[in-house]
Amino acid sequence: MNNMRNFKSILVTGGAGFIGSHVIRTLLQQRPDSKLVNLDVLTYAGNLENLRDVETNPNYTFVKGDIQDKGLVHELFEKHRFDAVVHLAAESHVDRSIENPMAFLETNILGTATLLNAAKNAWSEAEGDRCFYHISTDEVYGSLGDEGLFTEQTPYDPRSPYSSSKASSDHLVRAWHHTYGLPIVISNCSNNYGAHQFPEKLIPLMIRNIRDERPLPVYGEGVNVRDWLWVEDHASAIDEILHRGQNGQTYNIGGLNEWKNIDLVHELIRLVDASLGREAGSSMKLITFVTDRAGHDMRYAIDASRIEAELGWKPSITFEKGLAATVDWYLKNGEWLDSVTSGQYQQYYDTMYSNRG
Repeated sequence: MNNMRNFKSILVTGGAGFIGSHVIRTLLQQRPDSKLVNLDVLTYAGNLENLRDVETNPNYTFVKGDIQDKGLVHELFEKHRFDAVVHLAAESHVDRSIENPMAFLETNILGTATLLNAAKNAWSEAEGDRCFYHISTDEVYGSLGDEGLFTEQTPYDPRSPYSSSKASSDHLVRAWHHTYGLPIVISNCSNNYGAHQFPEKLIPLMIRNIRDERPLPVYGEGVNVRDWLWVEDHASAIDEILHRGQNGQTYNIGGLNEWKNIDLVHELIRLVDASLGREAGSSMKLITFVTDRAGHDMRYAIDASRIEAELGWKPSITFEKGLAATVDWYLKNGEWLDSVTSGQYQQYYDTMYSNRG
């Protein structure tokens, strides 16, 4: 059980995004014998500035493209002879899925199917290690009450266009495994936090607004509960599952760290005010309760005992240390935060790649 797999050529989809950029950096560091190709269409959440430190690494190649482009995906499999896929590319923000559900169905369902077919066709007679690794979310399980945890056996009960599109893609991956024998693993993770996250998500949004003394919008009464996972711990878990996870199996990845939204906002106020030399709690007046979003799940919490028992993985950092480091990063990288917020970061691709053959 858990024999180490080795891969020569890995396709990472969505590698310019928040989690994807950390995964690419981890794989380049931990697997120096593997070649990585980052396929990313560079939507608003894909930012090549997240990967400036690795863009000249000889084992790293960036390709701008859409996972729904069958011709391009086939061409990449032919050219690079991938023996592994780490599939992160997805539309992922619940609020956006409520406004534009079709974009989520197209990317998360049809895009995943395109990749699955390409891998099936390329690996039909291949020998050696192969793995299609699909990264999913705990939101596919629905909403918990005050007690209990999501396990790998929890029935699916998605409540939003986003989570239902991810649940659909999970089912497709399992279907390709059972029908065609495609070697696969799946992981479902809790909310990630850390450096380089697009500031539509709660933690970087609050840090930015506290810094700029703008209103801090909190849904409902702020009592919704989330389990928070440091993104670098998530990347290390992905590395472990890719190389040692059991074929056909699912692993839940959690931070073992539940917080009510309002309590998290209070903690961010405490940290940011202290870092900026403001009077303690002076930003509390910025909290603004807004109408709860439709279908807002009350609580998520992950049972991550399987990945710890089988692969020896568990979070490496306490939330207190991770959150303090995250606040410190955003405040020290205000230029990055402002660039992302204004959209200027999207010019980076043209600057870096327009003259390349």
